[in-house]
Amino acid sequence: MDAMAEELLELLKISSPSGREGALAGFLSEKLSSMGFQVAFDEAAGPAGSEVGNLIARLPGDGALRPIAICCHMDNVEPCEGVVPVLDGDVIRSSGQTVLGADDKAGIALALELSRRALRFGGRRGDLELVFTVVEEKGLRGSKHLDLSMVKSQHFLVLDSSGPVGDVIVRGPAQDRIEARVLGRAAHAGLEPEKGVSAIVVAARAISEMRLGRVDEITTANVGVIRGGVATNIVAPEVHLEAEARSLDEGRLKSQTEHMVLTLREVASRMGGEAEVRVERMYPSFSLSPEEEPVRTLVEAFKLSGLEARLRGSGGGSDANVLNGRGRRAVNLSIGVSKPHSKEESVDLRELGKAVFALEAFLRLWWS
Repeated sequence: MDAMAEELLELLKISSPSGREGALAGFLSEKLSSMGFQVAFDEAAGPAGSEVGNLIARLPGDGALRPIAICCHMDNVEPCEGVVPVLDGDVIRSSGQTVLGADDKAGIALALELSRRALRFGGRRGDLELVFTVVEEKGLRGSKHLDLSMVKSQHFLVLDSSGPVGDVIVRGPAQDRIEARVLGRAAHAGLEPEKGVSAIVVAARAISEMRLGRVDEITTANVGVIRGGVATNIVAPEVHLEAEARSLDEGRLKSQTEHMVLTLREVASRMGGEAEVRVERMYPSFSLSPEEEPVRTLVEAFKLSGLEARLRGSGGGSDANVLNGRGRRAVNLSIGVSKPHSKEESVDLRELGKAVFALEAFLRLWWS
């Protein structure tokens, strides 16, 4: 087993649910300091809802060369306490009791390995910056509150996409979160139900009239949470629901979100109820062309490594969305993780090795 695999196994055993990344941050801070990085934390802990801020580390290089930043997130979705990674040939799997946490600790292990290789470069190199964010899994809150004044790089490689190595996510959707309070009118369900307006029925009717699921080739929508009611003998006076819409196109997202909000309000009014609706933009969309950096150099590096760079869009959000929205140029790269956010999560060490090979080539080209 090579050093990166051993380090990944060690990382996977450190508990780091969203908001409680302190132990992992401390481990990384000590390791990076010993490697010669300048390590600091920003002030994101409070606004992001974590016990620690984002970790920002810089390995100083030649100031005349372009800096580059590598970004990963430190938190895992739950259940992630007491992870027992299982080595099965070239694949590390979850024991089945928890998630594995390769999302995104495989990315962190890859970033550390690339740092070691950068330290051994024979030629000139620029600054290498590592940005490890908090609370990514709960609304990308770490990157939203990242102190970018502490990061020199204008270009980011986000190591946080699942699938075989070679996917370069150059397009990502914007997401709107929709929360609604559907109000009906309470009444005794056995004595005078006709005097009530069931908020449950109102919500169900509204949902049935919405365009949901795969709306078109680049737009999706979902109602994911619904709760309410008091007792079986009371016509439900109130229901709370949470939904989302995503699209790679801002205009289509606007249309879908307006459709969902209008449907809620119109159905509630028609049935004698009311809908109070709030919409929040969770993250912006982004799109980078093949000619833009760091895409152009990535394509060249993958080609030199004998691998194919597949430029594509994604239906998911990541720190890349936020970073692009805040004026930096960021792509998200696949790192060999399968079935993230599940107890069947795994990471293929052979794929991770391909990523090291291709991204080391990228760094050499970037600084050449």
